[in-house]
Amino acid sequence: MTRDSELGRPDARTVPPTPVVMDDPAWRPSPKARLLWAVNAALLWIPIVAAQIVWAIVDAGHGPWHVAAAVATLVLAAAHIGLVPVWRYRVHRWEISDTAVYTRSGWFTQERRIAPISRIQTVDTERGPIDRWLGLATVTVTTASSAGAVEIAALDVAVADATAARLTEIAGRNGIDAT
Repeated sequence: MTRDSELGRPDARTVPPTPVVMDDPAWRPSPKARLLWAVNAALLWIPIVAAQIVWAIVDAGHGPWHVAAAVATLVLAAAHIGLVPVWRYRVHRWEISDTAVYTRSGWFTQERRIAPISRIQTVDTERGPIDRWLGLATVTVTTASSAGAVEIAALDVAVADATAARLTEIAGRNGIDAT
């Protein structure tokens, strides 16, 4: 008896299934996300600038080094504050269907996550001080996954509340315990 693989034909057990191509998630975060990410980036640069000012005061004898460090700081900070939020806004997407939560996030390293609704354990919204100032919130979907929670960042508060309510309703409709 000859096996298919011996005849040069692929064996059904070794042929990978036809991949399902998923579209990118349809929704962007709020346009205010760019400002949120820029403010957060600017806050990260404050200690570095403060350290350079202290260094310049304490060690005034190395003026060219202070200038070089200040220029490097300004260039890197400008890129981080000005370019990264725009890039992140272009990358970040999210979508919810009756079967899954789907996100794409990142800027340098990009991540795509798909969490089946049947795996949802909790749905939370979070608003930090800058989020509250801008009227934004993050929806965190905790799943029965070792990869951790799925975050939908920088949504307008009304959209975040509606998203959390919709996810809770869909997950409750399925009646499956995700533990």
